Amino acid sequence: MSGTVYFIYWICLLILAYIFAGYPLGILSLSRLLPRRICKLPFTPTVTVVMVVHDGAALIQMKLANLLELDYPGECLDIVVVCDGCRDDTAACCRQFTGLRIQVLEFAERRGNAACLNDAVLSTVGELLLMTDVHQQLDNQALRELVANLSDPGVGAVSGELRLRDANMGFAQGMDAYLRYETMICKSESRAGSTIVTTGAPYAIRRDLFQPLPPGTVRDDVLVSMNVVAAGYRVILEPLALAWDCSPLDLAVERRRGIRLLAGSYQLVQLAPWLLTPWRNAIWGRFVSHMTLRLLAPWLLLILGICSAALAMHHRVCALTLLLLVAGVVLIGVDRRLPTLERWLPVRLAVAFCYLNLFAAQGLIVFVRSGRSHLW
Repeated sequence: MSGTVYFIYWICLLILAYIFAGYPLGILSLSRLLPRRICKLPFTPTVTVVMVVHDGAALIQMKLANLLELDYPGECLDIVVVCDGCRDDTAACCRQFTGLRIQVLEFAERRGNAACLNDAVLSTVGELLLMTDVHQQLDNQALRELVANLSDPGVGAVSGELRLRDANMGFAQGMDAYLRYETMICKSESRAGSTIVTTGAPYAIRRDLFQPLPPGTVRDDVLVSMNVVAAGYRVILEPLALAWDCSPLDLAVERRRGIRLLAGSYQLVQLAPWLLTPWRNAIWGRFVSHMTLRLLAPWLLLILGICSAALAMHHRVCALTLLLLVAGVVLIGVDRRLPTLERWLPVRLAVAFCYLNLFAAQGLIVFVRSGRSHLW
C-alpha cells in the first residue's frame, strides 16, 4: 500500500514541477533555439477601438482622452463604447466628447462582455479592432507597435503587455511577480510561434478573424486567440505595446476576479471542447500545459499533501514536502496579521502562489454550483 502512495506522491510532484517550472523553461528554451521571425513594418490601416464598460463613469473620460492622444492618425481611428447595463453616467460622459468619432451603444440590462463584444464588432468599420478596458491606460506608442506586427500576413492578433502601476506594497507585489512570470511564458510562446492568450488591455485583431463568442463567455481573451490560431494565423505578444493598470490591487478585489476567471477557464473547455483535441488544436500542447494542467494544480497539491502526511515517517522527502505545504497554509494566515512579512520576496511569491491555487479550487466549485455562464 505504501508503495502505491509513494508512486502517487511522485506522479503529483513531477506534474506540478512540469506545470510551474518544466513547461516555462521548455518553451523559453524553444523560443531561443527556434525563434519565428515577424515582418514588423510601419503600417496605418483603419482601426476601431472596442471597449465594453459597466459603471465606468469615474474612469471613462480619462480613458477616452488616453485613446484620443495615442500616436496614430486621427482619421484612421474611431471608437465604439458599449455601456453594459450601466447605472451611472458612463454614456453621458462619452457624449461630452463632441465632434469626435465615438459611438456609444447602450444596453439597459447587463449582458456580459462576450455578448457586448459580438454586437459592438457588428457596428465597427476599421480593418483592425483594438480591444481594451476602461481600467488601463495605454502607452502613447502602444497602438502603432501593435499594428506594425499585423503588417505580417501570418499574424492574426497581437497582444500588448500589461503592467501594474502601483505594485510596491502588500499583496500587489506578489501579484506583480506572478504577472511577470506569466508574461515571460507568453513572450516565449509568441517567439516560438503563438501564445494561447491575449491580455484584454490591449490586443489588436484583424476584424475578419473575430468570430462571435458564445453568450456568457468569460475567457474571451483565450477563445478569441485560439480561434485565430485555428484559422491558421499567429497570435503574438508585443512587449513594446504597454498598458498600465491603474486600479488599486487588493486581496478582496483580486479574489473575486481570480475566482471568476478560473471558473471561466472551466467554462471554456465546456464551450469549446475542440481545444482539448490534438488534431483540431494546432497548439494543443501549449494549451494543455499553460492552462488545463494549471486547473489541476490545487487538487494535485491536495493529493500531494495527503500522500506526504501518510509517508512522512518513512521518507524524508515526503516529510519535507509536508512541512513546505503546511508552511504555505500557515503563511496565508500569518500574512493577514503581519503584512510586513511581504517585504521579503520569497514570502510574497509563496503567498501569491497559495492564493492563486486557492482561487483555482474555488473557481471549480463556483463553476459546478452555478451550472451556467458567469457575467463579467
